[in-house]
Amino acid sequence: MCAERMQRILTALMLGVILYFFATGAYELKAGASSSLNFQIAVVLQFFVIIMMLVWAFTNFCPSTWMMKKAFPPCKWEKENE
Repeated sequence: MCAERMQRILTALMLGVILYFFATGAYELKAGASSSLNFQIAVVLQFFVIIMMLVWAFTNFCPSTWMMKKAFPPCKWEKENE
């Protein structure tokens, strides 16, 4: 497994966790709760992911890919497509 691919997998997993927190939080709010910790966690995590994506878009530097490259080798995309 290579660093960029691992970063994409972890981003997808993070979005799945956020979706879970949104769903459980929305259910709690619909059930009559005045506030939901799950919903608040989802909003904070989603905000974090958005900030990370904006940093990546504007600077072409992704902190999570940088960290992944410390543990995994970089992807060799051109060799896989041949």
